[in-house]
Amino acid sequence: MAGETRRGFLKAAPGAAAAAAATPAEAKEKKGRAKGYRGSGFAPGGAPRKLSENLWVFEDTCNVYVIREGSSAVLVDFGSGKVLDHLKELGISKVDWVLHTHHHRDQCQGDKLAVARGIPIAAPAHEKHLFDDAENFWRNRRVFNLYYMRNDFHTLTESVPVEKALVDYSTFRAGKTEFFVMPSPGHTLGSITLIATVDGKRVAFSGDLMHSAGKIQNLYDTQVNYGGSEGIDLGIFSLARLREQRPAMLCPSHGEVIPDPDTAMAQTMERLTDYYRFQTGNRPCEAFRPFPVSRHLVAHDLTNSSFYAIISDSGKALFIDYGTISSQAFNVFERATATTDRMRFVEHNIAELKRTYGLKSVDVAMPSHIHDDHMNGFPHLIRTYATKVWCLDNMVDIFENPRGINSGCVVPEAFKVSRAFAPGERFRWEEFDFEITHSPGHTEYQMALHTVIDGQKVAVTGGAFFPNPMQDGTLRHNLIFRNHVENDSHLKSVQGLIEREPQLICPGHGRPYPVDRGLLLATEQKMRRQQQFFFDLLPEGETDFGLDPSWVSIYPYQMLVKAGSRQRAEIRVQNYRARAMKMEVALVAPAEWKVEPATLRFEVPARGKTKQAFEVTIPRDWTPPGPRFAIAADVMADGRYLGQITEAVVEV
Repeated sequence: MAGETRRGFLKAAPGAAAAAAATPAEAKEKKGRAKGYRGSGFAPGGAPRKLSENLWVFEDTCNVYVIREGSSAVLVDFGSGKVLDHLKELGISKVDWVLHTHHHRDQCQGDKLAVARGIPIAAPAHEKHLFDDAENFWRNRRVFNLYYMRNDFHTLTESVPVEKALVDYSTFRAGKTEFFVMPSPGHTLGSITLIATVDGKRVAFSGDLMHSAGKIQNLYDTQVNYGGSEGIDLGIFSLARLREQRPAMLCPSHGEVIPDPDTAMAQTMERLTDYYRFQTGNRPCEAFRPFPVSRHLVAHDLTNSSFYAIISDSGKALFIDYGTISSQAFNVFERATATTDRMRFVEHNIAELKRTYGLKSVDVAMPSHIHDDHMNGFPHLIRTYATKVWCLDNMVDIFENPRGINSGCVVPEAFKVSRAFAPGERFRWEEFDFEITHSPGHTEYQMALHTVIDGQKVAVTGGAFFPNPMQDGTLRHNLIFRNHVENDSHLKSVQGLIEREPQLICPGHGRPYPVDRGLLLATEQKMRRQQQFFFDLLPEGETDFGLDPSWVSIYPYQMLVKAGSRQRAEIRVQNYRARAMKMEVALVAPAEWKVEPATLRFEVPARGKTKQAFEVTIPRDWTPPGPRFAIAADVMADGRYLGQITEAVVEV
């Protein structure tokens, strides 16, 4: 495929499985050449080694595992691709899938051989972009002034199409075999372990999570930040979660197959823990456990975002937040360089809650606010535990249509909300009574949940107020303008607390702490001072416009389009003025698009909101400028030309 564009390559790549045995037309490939790039001609020695009736391992640049199903096979990792030359001798004429545990080139450098033969590729969801968008990765990966040591430099030099993203905690059927996709960060941030039953035995294909008993493949891949041991911490955690799966055989990417996985994993965890303590002076995140606040309230504060479990006498639990595992992991993912990277959720401590605190089911989960570090585990709760999601009513559209708005830290996976509450609404769950209030400041899309647990008045405040009051006797707060802030947002939040006088605050980060009226009143005065700063610093009458960059926006912010389609695009305007505001808005989009009307003209009521829509028609013969690009809106407000002050991202 030399000379073809990436787009042409993707279109030419068949999606269906095809014969794996070589044909005369593939003779060049047998000499070490794949279409579109020059090969070395190097080849591994040896032949596949039988592990059980239908399972083989081929030692290549990595271990390639062959799972036979009649005359078909599924391959776990691919190495140089030379395993294809040996499949005939195993009675295999077709490969249904190549499944990858992570993105490093030793796992996948031969993938274009698979593509040339029509074999579909599946890759970890968190590393998919390192397979099918490699050129963009290399275009943007920093080299100079680099203090980020993650070994994504071991990424493919050319893209290959990925037919399926292997989503954490999902089940993927390849042929007749079902694979459970377990996240196992450590060696890489997006690494997965694939667990399947083969020949009646539960087998874990664990990538480079470990090499052998007490050993890992290398140390340099475990260092993500400058001088950190993040991969060690994450690897210990991943091994602990894998032990809970109780595999009977462990199949690593390098090293020998491990017939006694539990003992080997325990030894590896012990050594990694000793090393982590030596290097950092800290305990790994796996050592942290939930703790009881009172009989029915359990907290976990050593996740990056604290989560709380209210456990009823029946064993049902109401979770408030459930997100990213640890501050260490949070910082790792936060600093990832690729635009397509996102925060990763890894399940934590539900098994502990069952063993120690009598939890029987996760009945309901409620997000304190919309940020992913607090709730990127919600889709997992829904899929795995049939958990219902209840939330404040202004969060619903964001959860069900996450591409809609441009706000920080939104979970990319859509999910349904079972029940929504208006601010001030009261409800009962099991033996507990609750009141939900709007608690803006950290974000507009945030609640406070008020209840009495074990005789104590409790307020769960999310990210509005942080732990450990400041030396001036006020609550710590977090102000992010991109999250939609008005001048009195935090003031409203603290006034809601004053009205209800909680005795204990459960913050979104850190441990619960006691409060009294004096602390809340002092915080109210501090928030009035903050409000005055806003008035003093911003132009007269324009305060809230200077705080909210999304007062005019395009919805959806992330548009999915294709040639020959029609698209609706809304202009949404929040008017902070005490009078009506006249707007004129034109969409700045590719010239080939037909946009109706060419200009929107409308009025927004005083201190009100308005939505107006464009209808966009995209010609069938349209060629996009790239797989991802931006369009803008040109804006006039009350006759004043503001320019292209808002945009949307278009994906093809």
